[in-house]
Amino acid sequence: MTPTASDDTRIILDLVASGRARSRSQLADLLGLAASTVGLRVQSLLDAGLLEEAGEGSSRGGRRPRMLRVAEDGGIVLTADLGGGHARIGRHGLSGAIQRVTTIPIDLTRGPEATLAAVGDAMDTMITGSTVRAIGVGLPGPVHVETGSVDQPSRMPGWSGFRVGEHLSARFGGISVAVDNDANLAALGEHGEQFGAAHHSITVKAGTAIGSGIIVDGVVHRGATGAAGDITHTRIDAIGDTPCSCGNTGCLETVASGASLVRQMRERGVAGIRSVEQVLALARDADPVATTLVRTAGTHLGQALSGVVNFFNPHAVFLTGGMSASEPFLAAVRSRVYEACHPLVTQRLRIEAARTGADAIVLGAARLALSELEMPASA
Repeated sequence: MTPTASDDTRIILDLVASGRARSRSQLADLLGLAASTVGLRVQSLLDAGLLEEAGEGSSRGGRRPRMLRVAEDGGIVLTADLGGGHARIGRHGLSGAIQRVTTIPIDLTRGPEATLAAVGDAMDTMITGSTVRAIGVGLPGPVHVETGSVDQPSRMPGWSGFRVGEHLSARFGGISVAVDNDANLAALGEHGEQFGAAHHSITVKAGTAIGSGIIVDGVVHRGATGAAGDITHTRIDAIGDTPCSCGNTGCLETVASGASLVRQMRERGVAGIRSVEQVLALARDADPVATTLVRTAGTHLGQALSGVVNFFNPHAVFLTGGMSASEPFLAAVRSRVYEACHPLVTQRLRIEAARTGADAIVLGAARLALSELEMPASA
């Protein structure tokens, strides 16, 4: 498919925002476009207030280039990372960089209207007179990205088929709203942080539940039905028949998720355990039961990932979510993957905690929202 003028303009904004290009000549070299074409695209972004000129650069023998940057007052992007009990709401500049993040309590079981009303109210407090250019939303369930709707979620009663993007777009005057699965957005956010270092990567969100996003050549790979990377329902042999939220038994999430660790601690008679954070704190204090469960969870996740790593041969596996802060968990994942995979596959493989930490999803949501931002027309 031949790139359109709008595609070129969107890429130019991204190149300038990420710092990969600072002048028209650099943009022309990177895009392989004529200088006159780049000039028209840049001018449309300047006229729309999305870019601004920032002085002159160094000359290489000719006229000094006029440097470009994202306009400081060009507008903002709002994001939301929805979890089971809380949501992180972000405000970003047009580069995608975080300007402010806040956390609010939510309850997904109350349904989409009530939840998104709370999210919208929190976003209102972030605007403070700025122009909202786009919104990005991450959801903890399968998402049909074309419609911005939830697709057969297992822990979101009342959400199936609900068009989150359309609902929020109407709430904020018709602006563009991009919606995706939170694990895909975590992968996108981490890729932006690691740009150039991991063109092919898997980002695993290991928290109350488990999900993963796949990046291929810098682009989220969603698969034929948007379920690519959904390892949480991989069947793990020899772990029993614990029922899973998907209706099957013996799935990875029944032994390796944060929720499963809480359940297993209670089954072992440890009183007062209500959250995965408590389990991880006990493991940090060398509690033998908690430490064993955390390590075992990491081993099971590593086993599930090993088949994916052998097949996909990524540059890196990044772990985010609450569980990724546990060194015993991370070490167990790393050990099992290296043990189970072909040496050629692991020769240059990195397995590490994501640099973006808790901000991975809102950063990915901002990048997705900016990638779908309607671009100004140019000649």
